[in-house]
Amino acid sequence: MKVRLGNFLYHYRNVLFPLVYSLLFIKGPLLVGDYRIAALAGFAIASAGQLLRGVTVGLDYIKRGGKNRMPYADDLVTGGLFSHCRNPLYVGNLTILLGAGVASNSLLFLTAGMAFFLFAYSCIVAAEENFLRGKFGDVFDRYCSEVGRFTLNPKGLAETMRSMRFNWRRLVSAEYNSAFIWIVAASVGVLQNAWLAGDMAGFTASAAEGILALAVIGYAVARVLKKTGRLRQSVAEPTGEAARA
Repeated sequence: MKVRLGNFLYHYRNVLFPLVYSLLFIKGPLLVGDYRIAALAGFAIASAGQLLRGVTVGLDYIKRGGKNRMPYADDLVTGGLFSHCRNPLYVGNLTILLGAGVASNSLLFLTAGMAFFLFAYSCIVAAEENFLRGKFGDVFDRYCSEVGRFTLNPKGLAETMRSMRFNWRRLVSAEYNSAFIWIVAASVGVLQNAWLAGDMAGFTASAAEGILALAVIGYAVARVLKKTGRLRQSVAEPTGEAARA
C-alpha cells in the first residue's frame, strides 16, 4: 500500500506539493510572537538544508525526476554523500521546508504541512526502494545494511569530501530552480508578516526584499548560463544515477 501511494505521490508531486506549499501564506496561529526572530531562524535552517543538497549534488551526479514520472535509475548511486546517507537530498528538502515554515512563522504549515511532507517522502522513499531492490537485488540490500535511510553518518565524511571533485557547474545547473522557489516563498512569507505587523520600513523587511532581489538576479543568470550551454560540461559527466531528488 505504501509503495503504491509512493508511486502516486512521485508521479503527481509537481502538482500536489505546491498546493501544500500554499499553507505558508495562510495566516493562523503564529510560531513565535516576533516575526523577525522567526525570519532569522527560518532562513538559517533552510540554508542548512540547501547546503546539504548543494554538497550532495556537487559531489555526485543524480538523474532527477525518474522516468515517465515514476522511480527509475540506470545505476545505483553510492558515492559522495550517498555513502553516508541513502537520501541526503530528501533530508535537505525536509530541512528547507522546515526552514520556510519557520521563516513564515506559520504554525499551520509546521504542523499540517510538515506532517504531509514527512508522510509523502516516506512513501516516495518506499516506492524508490521497492524499485531499486527489484533492479539491483542483493547489491541494494547490502547498501541498505551499511548506510542509513535518513541519518547521516559523519564517519569518513572528510575523506569523502577530499576524494571527490566538487562540480560547481553541475550544482548551479541542477539546483538554481529549487533554490529560487524556497527563497522566494520564504521571503514573501517574511514580507507578508512585516506588512501585517506594520513594519515594512524595518530592517527585516528590507533584508527580505534584498534577498528576493538577489534571488531573481541569480535565477536569471543561472538560467541564461544553462540555456546557452555554459553549464553543459558539468551535467555531461555523470558518475552515477538514481531516481532520487
